Amino acid sequence: MRLTLAKASLVRHRSRTILAVLGVAIAAAMLLDMVMLASGMRESFRDLLMSRGFEIRLAPKWTLPFDTDATIADVAGVTEALRANPDIEAISPVMGASIHIPVGSRNVSSPMLGIDPSVQGDYEMVAGADLTRPDAIVANDYLLEQLGASVGDTLLVATGYDPQTRGYTGQRRLVVTGRARFIYGAAAQPGSAVRRETLEGMVEPEKRNRASLFMLRLREGAGTEEVRTWIAGELPKVSVISIASAIEVVDRRLSYFRQLALILGAVSLFVGFLLVTTLMTVSVNERAGEIAVMRAIGVSRAHVVQQIVLEGIAISLAGAVVGLALGLATARYLNTILSAFPGLPVAIDFFLFQPRSAWSALGLLIASGIGAGIFPAWRAASLPIAESLRREAIA
Repeated sequence: MRLTLAKASLVRHRSRTILAVLGVAIAAAMLLDMVMLASGMRESFRDLLMSRGFEIRLAPKWTLPFDTDATIADVAGVTEALRANPDIEAISPVMGASIHIPVGSRNVSSPMLGIDPSVQGDYEMVAGADLTRPDAIVANDYLLEQLGASVGDTLLVATGYDPQTRGYTGQRRLVVTGRARFIYGAAAQPGSAVRRETLEGMVEPEKRNRASLFMLRLREGAGTEEVRTWIAGELPKVSVISIASAIEVVDRRLSYFRQLALILGAVSLFVGFLLVTTLMTVSVNERAGEIAVMRAIGVSRAHVVQQIVLEGIAISLAGAVVGLALGLATARYLNTILSAFPGLPVAIDFFLFQPRSAWSALGLLIASGIGAGIFPAWRAASLPIAESLRREAIA
């Protein structure tokens, strides 16, 4: 009975119902997007760091990896010290450098990583072979496009370049053996990698036996924080960064996004509440006579309230469903725009759909819609029957 009457009321005012559903849908989409933004980049960054299984990273003291040109000295000594801990399963020292490749009259520059291919966690092979030989180089599609090169080509690569004299230093011929996707690289950023010993042979002697970063994979069941504390005591000249500490740094740098998401999410929730409240109030005022007649023939006050609340639930629920689809589409579009920000890894997402948070947010919106319908419904059902009928008759 209640459902039938609620449905009849919504259908009778079809245009108003559709507009109300669209309004709630927009509020729901905005709320969902803000929930996704509040935690999306944080969780995306966590997934990125864990994608290759390296739980701990070592960087030069007081820096983040590749934030500066600082390096960690004595790679062999640091590696030997780390191997003393049985909880450390794999050690991947990474050496960073800038390379220069002459292409006709142009100089194409690119970051280059010197790695151990057996334990590296910086790229995934797309095509071709990995760094199985000393003169091999793998590059991403963006760099190969700039060079007009492909797998199998030979490149003359230098680690030094003087733009005034157009002179190159540290040159070596390298063969492109494969195409790679660099996990931490930006979308429009060239990237390349060679074996670490190959890169060391191309740089000045004082830059050898140094690393820009160490990545450590722990054995299963090892305590990350216990290992981090042990390393900090054994190697005081490096910064020890666990996933948790890296997330803390990211949280501080992204606090603006979370605050913005919280404010806009609260605004969208409040807008949805006001929209349903206004609609229910207008609807109840228009039907004051109808409600009075129902009360006069014996329909209980609770029955009237339940019918009107059901209308609010239907509007909120329909708006939430439409808002879910609209919010996901909007988030995907906005994520494409924000992900193009220079320097951000291509794998980072600003908007990350997390079912639990999304359903909680939409459930809160529906609950606010229910609450929005209770007050005007109870107020209308509490009006004096005789007075309401008299006003209706005069009107």
